[in-house]
Order: sequence, then structure tokens, then C-alpha cells
Amino acid sequence: MTHETLDSAAELLPAEAIDAIERAATSAHRHEGLFSERAANIKQSAVRDVFDISLRPGLVSLAGGSPYLESLPLDRLAQTAADIIANEGLSALQYGNGQGTLELREQICQVMAAEGITDASPANVVITAGSQSAQDIATKLFCNPGDVVLVETPTYVGALNTFEAYQVQVEPVEMDDDGLVPNLLEERIAALQAEGKNVKFLYTIPSFNNPSGITLAEDRRQSIVDICSAANILVLEDNPYGLLKFDGQPLTPLRAANPDDVIYMGSFSKIFAPGLRIGWALVPEHLQRRYYLAAEAVTLCPPSLNQMLVSAYLRDYDWLGQIQTYRGLYEERCQAMLAALEEHMPEGLTWTRPDGGFFVWVTLPEGVDTYPLLAKAIDAGVVFIPGAAFTPSDEPSNKLRLAFSAVPPEAIIEGVRRLAPVLREAIDAL
Repeated sequence: MTHETLDSAAELLPAEAIDAIERAATSAHRHEGLFSERAANIKQSAVRDVFDISLRPGLVSLAGGSPYLESLPLDRLAQTAADIIANEGLSALQYGNGQGTLELREQICQVMAAEGITDASPANVVITAGSQSAQDIATKLFCNPGDVVLVETPTYVGALNTFEAYQVQVEPVEMDDDGLVPNLLEERIAALQAEGKNVKFLYTIPSFNNPSGITLAEDRRQSIVDICSAANILVLEDNPYGLLKFDGQPLTPLRAANPDDVIYMGSFSKIFAPGLRIGWALVPEHLQRRYYLAAEAVTLCPPSLNQMLVSAYLRDYDWLGQIQTYRGLYEERCQAMLAALEEHMPEGLTWTRPDGGFFVWVTLPEGVDTYPLLAKAIDAGVVFIPGAAFTPSDEPSNKLRLAFSAVPPEAIIEGVRRLAPVLREAIDAL
């Protein structure tokens, strides 16, 4: 979907229509026949579509899961970046180590220690272009077309896009208020393997799931890994929000007690700055070399300047204090959103109550499709993400995601107030 097609809410189209337009635009060209089969599965993210819309003046965006960068010491960071170029420019602007700088990998081990992983070795850390790249590398490395990847539902749209591009079969596993349900995971694995399916890994966001905000209960965490391990299935743990638990007590990652069975993915996008595109994978030692080589084949090396700026931030700034600031900001905004939902939303809706992260997940009555409501919401001056973006199913969804991280409390309240009549009208129409 282009910027031109997004100029008015009336021009928002179902995904099938967008695909048809894109096919029509390219089908007449002689290069159409050169595309791989995989290319048909590479699609524009629904979140990116809505992100573009949300930049329009006057809209309250409850769509994008962006950190609140205004709380960073930007003037000081500007000077730090200038100093790196002035004093270390020949290294900062040159090719670097394909695995990432040793200094940053050592510092990442300290970051993971704050999350509860205390045995990580820098040798097993691979720097990536955000955790999105880490997912891509893992899928490329382990999955053939037709292999199965398990996901909790709902799950991160960027991961779904990656899995679709690699032509894997994505199988959802239901969550409840305490996250993935172990017996449902076990049953799904048994059924798939009985069908002869090759299940490669479980992709999970156990802490403050994107989009739902749900956290996997502590007493389920080891069970989830044990179930996968017994079936020889890797766990791909995505934990960008783990340190952003409002009470400052992060839950122990799945990787902490399972160094051989979990690939752990982290990112500075939520705890520092997403524009630097620096994330990492902590890979089991026996898988590290192939994972590193697969990463190097894509990026050759992570950006040296960006890594050096992140290292300077971790070395010279109170980064843990900044995370504490984020926790307070995000808790205040989350509480503002929950209070506004209680005050303004019609009967028949439910929503999650996260204790960290960026998102609240709203469920409308059965029979409501939130995708066509997006255009009406934009006309009302507010933007959200329809729930259908976060599932591999093509079925309509009665859910939607609201993000509170980047929006001041007063704007959150106004956005919810604008959204409420749109949802009330949809419910009344049932």
C-alpha cells in the first residue's frame, strides 16, 4: 500500500484487494516471471501501513509500539556520537567484525544478567540488525519450505511476515491470561508430528507479548521449554520488553536455565533507540557457528558506528536509571489507557491489563470485524492496529491493539474517547 492510497480513510482496502492491485501493477512487466515463489509471500506489513497513516497531523496514534525517546539525553548523545567520529572515526566508519564488537557483546552479557541470564558468554552472542534480523536468520537457518513454526496467538506481525517469506507453515497455539497453555502446546505438537510434520521451533514473546501485553506465568516457563525439548523443537525467545516490567522485577527468561534449547533474542530498540537497529541473539554454543555465518551472509558486519554508540551509552550513561525512567513513564501511560477504557468503552468489551511493555489488547463481541473499523476510527481522529494483523489466519478478527508507550496520558485519554463511539456503533450493528 502506497502513501497515495492512504491519503483518505475511504481508500483503505482489504488485504486481498491490496494484493490484487500490487499484482496488477507488476503482472504486465516482463520481469514478473523472474520472481521466486518466495516473493509472493513478501507483503507489506499492516502495521507499516497504519504507521504511515498515523503520521498525519491531528490524529491520535494508539498504533505504533515506539519508545518515548524524548526522555533520552539527546544533546549529550549527540556529543558522544561526534566524539566517536572525531576520535575513532577510522574504526567507526570502517567494516567491522561480522559477529559484532567484543566490547558490545560483553556489555550485552551484562544487560542479560540484569534480566536473569547470568551464564552468557560473549562468544555465543551475535549482533544483529534488531531482533527482526535475528528472527530472519533463525528461520533461514532452520526452516525448509513446508516446515512448521509454532507461535502463540496473537503474535508479532513482523515475525509472521518473516515466516511467510520463508514459506513455512505457521501453527498458532492458544494463550490464556497466563500466556501459552502447556497442555495445548503439547497437544498441538503431538498432532502435527502424527501428521508427519517437521516442527522446527516455537517462537514466543513470553514477557508482555506483542500485541496482547500478556506475560507467560513463571510457573509455566520451564514446562514450555521441557515440552519443546522432549519433541526436539527449539525455542526462539524474543524478549525486547523484558526489562520494562513496571515494578522493576523482570521475570526470568526461558533461556536462563536452558542454554542448549533456547535461542534468545534481545534488542536495544525498546530500551534505548530503535533507529540504531542493534539487537542480538544469544545462541546455544553448538549452534553458534552456523548462526553467525548465516548472519554474516546477510549483513557482512553490523554497523560499527552504531555499535560504538550503544557501547558508549552502556559504559558512560546511567542506562539502568533510564530504564527505570521508562518503567515509570510507561506505567503511568498504561494506567491512563486502562482508566480511559473503563470510562469510555461500551459494554461487551474486554481488555488485557499488562504489568509491563507497550500494549493493551481489546476484544469486541463475536461478529465484529475490527479491520473495516479502522477507516471509521481515522475519520474520528484516532488510529489503532486491527487484530487480524497478528495471526496467521485469514479470518476476520474481533480484536485490536492499542499502544500507550509513545503517547502522553492526556492524548491517550482523548484517543480512547474518540475510538469509543466507533466501537459502540459496530456493536450496536450486530
